[in-house]
Amino acid sequence: MGTPVVLPSAPSMGKLFAQAALTARGRGGSLPDTHLTRVAVEVDPEQVADYAEVCRFRFGDTLPPTFPHVLTFPLQVALMADRSFPLALPGLVHVRNRVDVVRPVSVSEKLDLEVWADRFAPHRSGATVDLVASVRSRGDEVWRGRSTYLARGAYAPAGPVPDVPDLEIGDVAQAAVWRVPDDAGRRYAKVSGDVNPIHLSGLTAKAFGFKRAIAHGMWVKARALAALGGRLPGSYSMDVSFRKPLFLPSTVTLSTGQRDGGWDLAVRGAKAGTDHVLATVRPL
Repeated sequence: MGTPVVLPSAPSMGKLFAQAALTARGRGGSLPDTHLTRVAVEVDPEQVADYAEVCRFRFGDTLPPTFPHVLTFPLQVALMADRSFPLALPGLVHVRNRVDVVRPVSVSEKLDLEVWADRFAPHRSGATVDLVASVRSRGDEVWRGRSTYLARGAYAPAGPVPDVPDLEIGDVAQAAVWRVPDDAGRRYAKVSGDVNPIHLSGLTAKAFGFKRAIAHGMWVKARALAALGGRLPGSYSMDVSFRKPLFLPSTVTLSTGQRDGGWDLAVRGAKAGTDHVLATVRPL
């Protein structure tokens, strides 16, 4: 267990992104051992309902399976925005995400949140780092997540490279066509709090090297998971590889296939067949 720091409330992500931009230069070193936590967090049912609508989940008595990421993401950003974090937050690319739904979580439960950094490793394009999240209820872990971020051109201290195999999927067949509007990033930002400028407009995205705004990877993941509806087990993992950016607006296809007691999924460009998201869903 690293150094615990308890936050009394969710930090403002707008302020954190601004802070991270001002302190981006001159970073380096090793990962901090800080564990950011919040205790007895009460969920806002209206926010959950709005999130469910944007991601196409059915709103009921339990949280959408990706919603705990929304609760823990401000702690991730707070950790990465701090000057002790070795990588600059602006320009970090979310390349992989896994969530484990240990059990369904009621909207009325009070939750304890914890986030820390892990697996700082060299990458062929720079360096990667994982931000790990754990959600507990009455002492028991009910959800966990692992987000892998790539910093292009960055340096990680020499050391053993973790054995994390590439995500592979089997045969899938087209199940739906999505027309993703140009305001998809702003709509998801409103319900999730993720106001990273690369998702909000073409103008702000160009400042970070993108030709147009790009969809949030976690929105694409959530919408793909929502498409499976009631065909999921009570306890499962969803592992996602974020491939090419999904520029806004776009038309994409969702393809699915059953495998190993779960599902394989792919979100691809409707014209060129470009892989945007590949995912596996497996029982825990």
